[in-house]
Amino acid sequence: MIKTDVLVIGSGISGLSYAIKIAEQLPDTKITIVTKSNEDESNTKYAQGGLAVVTDFSKDNFQKHIDDTLRAGDYINDPEIVKMVVEEAPHRFNEIVEWGAKFDQEKGKYSLGREGGHTENRIVHHKDITGFEIERALLETIRNSPNIEILAHHYVIDLITQHHVPGKELDKGNINAYGAYILDEQNKKIKKITSKITLVATGGAGHVYKNTTNPIIATGDGIAFVHRAQGKVSNMQYYQFHPTAMYSKRDGMLFLISEAVRGDGAKLRTKNGKPFMQKYDEREELASRDIVARAIDNELKISGDEYVGLDCREMDREKFLNHFPNIYQKCMDEGIDPMKELIPVVPACHYLMGGIETDKNGQSSIKNLFAVGECTNSGLHGANRLASNSLLEGLVFGHNAAMKTVELLKENDFNFDDLKAVPEWNEEGMKMMDEMVLVTYLRKQLQEMMSDLVAIVRSNARLELAKKKQREIYEAVTELYNYSILSPQLSELRNLVNVSYLIIKHSLEMKENKGAFYNKDLATKPLLIKEN
Repeated sequence: MIKTDVLVIGSGISGLSYAIKIAEQLPDTKITIVTKSNEDESNTKYAQGGLAVVTDFSKDNFQKHIDDTLRAGDYINDPEIVKMVVEEAPHRFNEIVEWGAKFDQEKGKYSLGREGGHTENRIVHHKDITGFEIERALLETIRNSPNIEILAHHYVIDLITQHHVPGKELDKGNINAYGAYILDEQNKKIKKITSKITLVATGGAGHVYKNTTNPIIATGDGIAFVHRAQGKVSNMQYYQFHPTAMYSKRDGMLFLISEAVRGDGAKLRTKNGKPFMQKYDEREELASRDIVARAIDNELKISGDEYVGLDCREMDREKFLNHFPNIYQKCMDEGIDPMKELIPVVPACHYLMGGIETDKNGQSSIKNLFAVGECTNSGLHGANRLASNSLLEGLVFGHNAAMKTVELLKENDFNFDDLKAVPEWNEEGMKMMDEMVLVTYLRKQLQEMMSDLVAIVRSNARLELAKKKQREIYEAVTELYNYSILSPQLSELRNLVNVSYLIIKHSLEMKENKGAFYNKDLATKPLLIKEN
C-alpha cells in the first residue's frame, strides 16, 4: 500500500506541469506520478507542430485565435473556456520557457508557423519535435523536485471510489475518488495507492482504430476507468483523423507528417499527381483537419488507391531541412526524397475531442478527481480541435487544476475514515491466463470493426452493425477479465472495449453532422463544392 497526497496518472504535458505547480506551491506535499511505460512516453512526446499562442500582437490578437478555435470546433465549443485558454496562453508559454523549454527564433523573435484552420502565423515550435522538447524540459524540472516521485511501468487498473469501501453504498450524485488500484509490472503485484486528490492525464485512445498517429500507450485508459466509476463522459463521437500520416502496410502507429508542412506550402495530390483539394474547400490544403481528411478519404474511395501524395517539391530545400529535420530523415529512411517525389500519406486516427467532462479547473463529476488533456471534454475543442491547441490545453488546465488542488489541500476537508478503510485488491479464485492469443485476436477484431464501420465517414447501417459486433467482443472480454489474473494487455483491451462502446453510443445519438463527426445519412450538403 502507498499513501500519497496527490496521485497523478500520466506523464505527458498535463500531468507533469500540474505536478510541478503543486510542488512549487506546497513543498511538503507528497506527489506520486504513475505512468504505464517509461516516464517520457506520452502523446506529448510525439507532438510535432507546436503550441498555438498569440505572441506577435502587431499582426495577431486574442480574438482572431478565439474565432479560429470556434470555427474549427463548429461552434459547439464553450466560448468562455475558449476565451480563457487563449488569453492565458502567453502566461503559460512563458512558464515553460522559464522551465527550460527552447523554441525556434529568427532575429531574436519567435519563429511562427501556421497550420490548417489558423488565420495567422502563431505556432511556436522547436523544429518538428516540439512535444519532445517540452517533455524533456518538464521531466528535468520534475527531477529537481524532491517531493515528486515517478513510478514508471505502473498500470492503473481502476479508480478507487467509496463503492470499494466495505459497507458503503454508491451514491451516483456524490461519488468520491480515493486513489487507484495499480499493477506494478515489475513485481506483477496490484498495489493500492490512496490519495486525497487524483489527476487523470492519460491522453487519447488512438489504438481503438487500426491506424493511428498515437503511441502504443494510447488506449483510452483514463476515460474507461472514469466511465466505469460512473463519472460523466461526453462527446466521444468526435474523433479527429489527421489527414497526413505516412502510409505504411503495417497497422499500428503511423508516422505523422505535421500540418505545418502544408502550412509552409506543401500540396496534396492524387497518386498520379493531380491536385484535388480545390474541389472540397476554397482554403484547399489549409482547410481544417476534418475537411482535408474527408477529402482524402473520398479521393481514395473514388480511385481505389491506398494513399495520396504530399507534394513538397516546390518548397525551399534549406528551409524544409531546418524546420522539418525529423520528417526529412524519416522520409529518407523510408527511401523517399521529399524534395524529388511525393510523400505517400493517408488519414489516421489522431485526436479525441470528447472524454471526461470537466469544468474550467479540470474538476470532473467525481469529487477530488481532476482530469486534464486529451482524455477530457473541457469545452475547448468543440467538434474538432484546431491544430496546436492541444499542448496549450494541457498547460492551461494543468495550471488551473493545480491551483484548485492547492486550495483543497489547504482546506484538508477529506474523508479520512473512508481513505483508511479502502481494502487491498482481491485476486482470490483468479488464474493466470495462458492464452494471450485470445487478447491479441479480440483487440485486432475490435480495431478492424472500428476502422471499417466507425471511422471518418459513418452511416446508420454501419453504426448499428458496429453496436452488435461491439457487444459480442465486450462479452468475450468480460469473460476473460472475470476469471484471469490481470495483465496490462487484458486491462488495455477492456479499456478499448469501453471506449468503443462510448464512441458508437454517442455516434448513434447524433442528429446532425458536426466538425469531425460525419454520418453520410445525416449529410445536408454535398461533400464536394465543385466537380473537376
